[in-house]
Amino acid sequence: MSGNGELVFLPLGGAGEIGMNLNLYGLDGKWLMVDLGVTFGEDNLPGVDVVMPDPSFIEERRSDLLALVLTHAHEDHLGAVQYLWPRLGCPVYATKFTAELLRAKLVEAPFRDAVEIREIPQGGEFAVGPFQLRMISMTHSIPESNAIAIRTRLGSVLHTGDFKIDPEPLLGRLTDESVLRDLGESGVLAMVCDSTNVFRPGESGSEGALRVSLDDFLDGRTGQIAVTTFASNVARLETFALLAAKHGRHAVLVGRSLWRVAGAALAAGYLQDLPPFLNDKDGAHLPPDKVLFICTGCQGEPRGAMTRIANGDHPHVSLGAGDLVVFSSKMIPGNERAIHRLYNKLAGRQIEVITEKDHFVHVSGHPCRDELARMYRWVRPQVAVPVHGERRHMAEHAAFAQSLQVPQSIEVANGTMLRLAPGPVEIVDHVANGRLALDGRKLIAIDSEVLRARRRLMFQGVVTVFLVLDSSGRLATAPRLNAQGVFEPEAESDPTAEIVAKVSAAIDSLPKRLREDDNAISEAARLVVRRGIKRSHDKRPQISVEVVRLDMRS
Repeated sequence: MSGNGELVFLPLGGAGEIGMNLNLYGLDGKWLMVDLGVTFGEDNLPGVDVVMPDPSFIEERRSDLLALVLTHAHEDHLGAVQYLWPRLGCPVYATKFTAELLRAKLVEAPFRDAVEIREIPQGGEFAVGPFQLRMISMTHSIPESNAIAIRTRLGSVLHTGDFKIDPEPLLGRLTDESVLRDLGESGVLAMVCDSTNVFRPGESGSEGALRVSLDDFLDGRTGQIAVTTFASNVARLETFALLAAKHGRHAVLVGRSLWRVAGAALAAGYLQDLPPFLNDKDGAHLPPDKVLFICTGCQGEPRGAMTRIANGDHPHVSLGAGDLVVFSSKMIPGNERAIHRLYNKLAGRQIEVITEKDHFVHVSGHPCRDELARMYRWVRPQVAVPVHGERRHMAEHAAFAQSLQVPQSIEVANGTMLRLAPGPVEIVDHVANGRLALDGRKLIAIDSEVLRARRRLMFQGVVTVFLVLDSSGRLATAPRLNAQGVFEPEAESDPTAEIVAKVSAAIDSLPKRLREDDNAISEAARLVVRRGIKRSHDKRPQISVEVVRLDMRS
């Protein structure tokens, strides 16, 4: 694997899904990692807010991992560094804003001083082992998003990262068309490319045009205004700060991640010459027509500020009838249910809710079809490798690239090893891959027994059976069942009576030698309870049996 003179590409996250990016390039036995991100926990993972790729494959080869290069500072591209870096131990390369935000995220990590962060200037070039790298400025919904040109003796690859082609991004550099054209002229073996908006025709839209639209929309509003957007969209933060001042309001940041991003932006030279942001405690004392709250939680995150406001339990911000909430964001696939719950809670408080479907209040940070077509015309790769999309996005992207006369398109999945050179580009191996969940402070496999048990508890409930036995192994008292999430006690009269009787009979019928074995008694009781509840209620709850033996000799 990468030790036989082949250049390979291996995604361990972000291929067949949106988020949780982890990409590997291998050559001459050495490895380069591009991005290391997270995704949100879903409803079927109770107690889990953050999920990330399992890096076991590269962890086993950490002595050959030369570097982690971050394309930009979005959570799905750098959010796992604070959890997984100790398993990797390699230098981290990033441009200044991304480096500043990473440092802010690492501030509470016990290994923060051990992480070697090497800042690369925008447009900078550097070498890592057999890889010659160039950061290429791209517009996106965050400052300093970069494509990475990876040059090797076997050919060049363009890893686009997340991008769009915005003629007026308001903050940061334009997409560097001239460098991309020059790269195309010199020959590109493969382009590993963003697939997020491949189904959307036209272009994604400009931050400049959006600022004009939001200005018109907010004009004349008299109640409290709250907006929620992705915390990392610094251009959008600047827009809201400027519009708040224009309309006689104070911009108030509500949520820790907004303050962290604003601090990193200031350290990197952005958000200069703006009125200072207020905190939520101070903003709560302003008259309704003098405040504009900028809130976290646009994806319905349980701990996000907007969810707490909608629930009425935020310590400082309270919204009600006559107030306005603007979702200057899109729904990330998988978050639809949480976001719609949030919409309904706000509406239940008689708050006006505006989304991108109601008004021009958001532009995407990802390329639509016309922008993808322009990128392919500039770069002219021999092979298109779609990533950063669900399987349907990647299939459509592959077909679209071929319609643009790209000679070859290859769809990959997490764990698919793709040989890029020498010889034909083709899948040559599949490696183990998976997901890790952050459960409290511990990382566990997504298919671990603790999460499987938690899902069973969530969907089917739990039953605990208490058995008290005398010294001969006979029941000293009737079994007791404690059921949670299984029966409806007010609607059913003693639903456990028949099951308790059968448990007693099963224990009494055991041979003496088995009555001396706690495991045998527990299993006999568990089987009776399981069968009884399946027959009476068609449920399969988690069942545990507690056995207590009385010492009659004392």
